[in-house]
Amino acid sequence: MEIFIIIVFVLGYLAITLEHSLKIDKLIPAVVMMAVCWGLVSFGIDHFDYWFDSGAHHLVEGFKGLESEEKHHLMSETLLHHLGKTAEILFFLLGAMTIVEIIDYFDGFSTFKSYIKTKNKKRLLWIFTFLAFILSAIIDNLTATIVLITILQKIIKDKETRMWFAGLIIIAANAGGAWSPIGDVTTTMLWIGNKVTAASLIDHLVIPSLICMIVPTLIASYMKPFQGDLVKEIEVKEEEIHDTTYSAIMLYLGLGMILFVPVFKTITHLPPYIGMMLSLGVICTFAEIFSTRQFKISTLGDHVKTAGHHSPVHKSLSKIEMPSVLFFFGILMAVAAMESLGLLYHFAESLSENMPLMGTEIAGTKISDTVVMLLGVGSAVIDNVPLVAATLGMFQEGLNDPLWHFIAFSAGTGGSMLIIGSAAGVVAMGMEKISFFWYLKNITWLAVLGFVVGSISFMILRSFLY
Repeated sequence: MEIFIIIVFVLGYLAITLEHSLKIDKLIPAVVMMAVCWGLVSFGIDHFDYWFDSGAHHLVEGFKGLESEEKHHLMSETLLHHLGKTAEILFFLLGAMTIVEIIDYFDGFSTFKSYIKTKNKKRLLWIFTFLAFILSAIIDNLTATIVLITILQKIIKDKETRMWFAGLIIIAANAGGAWSPIGDVTTTMLWIGNKVTAASLIDHLVIPSLICMIVPTLIASYMKPFQGDLVKEIEVKEEEIHDTTYSAIMLYLGLGMILFVPVFKTITHLPPYIGMMLSLGVICTFAEIFSTRQFKISTLGDHVKTAGHHSPVHKSLSKIEMPSVLFFFGILMAVAAMESLGLLYHFAESLSENMPLMGTEIAGTKISDTVVMLLGVGSAVIDNVPLVAATLGMFQEGLNDPLWHFIAFSAGTGGSMLIIGSAAGVVAMGMEKISFFWYLKNITWLAVLGFVVGSISFMILRSFLY
């Protein structure tokens, strides 16, 4: 039965990877794969030799000799455990997405236009990459890429030039998301899964991530596309900076409340989604107050009658990308099925035994750096979410182990090597109509160089920080 489950998982994974070729949204194979895997687990529960207890992080002793009723009860408990852990991630993401949409409702991101007052291409490159690096650490790399490319389209008219800028923004955004617990879905998974703390993740990855961003940007700044000035000088009109009265207020309040979440977790020791819900409540309160103030007394009666249609909270919630949320749900629960059967545990043991290269020494075992870097290469080809989800079931190292930090860096920055390797790359591909082969020819080598140099810097720092 394990073979059938693995086949279903591989076929589902393949369908997700070929999403653009098959023209089927990746949420469909994800949720189907999840349901079929758990269905097969239920049918074959009496014939499995192993069962992995995710709560205790070890195989259940004597599982093969348990009665059928006991096995089904254990499966139900395990399913509820994984559902709870997955729900923590999903509600955290829903809260963050809603806050970002509320900021956008008030056109808060237009405030960033005020930072761009030069027509020199090299300076513009550094401004955009640093903005991407910082902004992605706060609102995630996908949203940061959307915001910055939208601004880019308003100030650079030449499509070829914009494509070069977009390529470097992808690298910078993925590097920025890797060192923050709220900057990328994978780092959020590791943070919520109690594999890393916010302070430790920042402390150990901010320098390698910065190097991963700076090296490609520095090289690119001497390349022909970034030489000289824009044909037309950039003019940022005052009224364009703040399209509504509360743009800047909602931007800084929203970003501040997102940054408050790790602080809340540190103080209360509660799961991060609790803090995110508190932050969402605060943002929603101000959004409703500011939205109401935009109406005159003469139109108040009409506003009361149609309040639901004008509510920034309702409008923002309607724009949430539910397909992405369902995809995360499907893939995380499908990986949980593989983990529960002990397949990932045994695979991790096999890797540790058969990859005796330089790596991280952990409790008498050695996890190869080569394995973790291959994870980064793999994330450029297929989605990094299931890869990191698999590592959570494969490796049992403790909180803030160097392995988790390296996985966060590798999976986060490795996706930049191909334009389809990260959410930031895919959205840039759509917004600027960048072809796969154009990116492969012009940007991939810069991303590979940044990834390798960043990884080496992490290995060097690891010997001093751990």
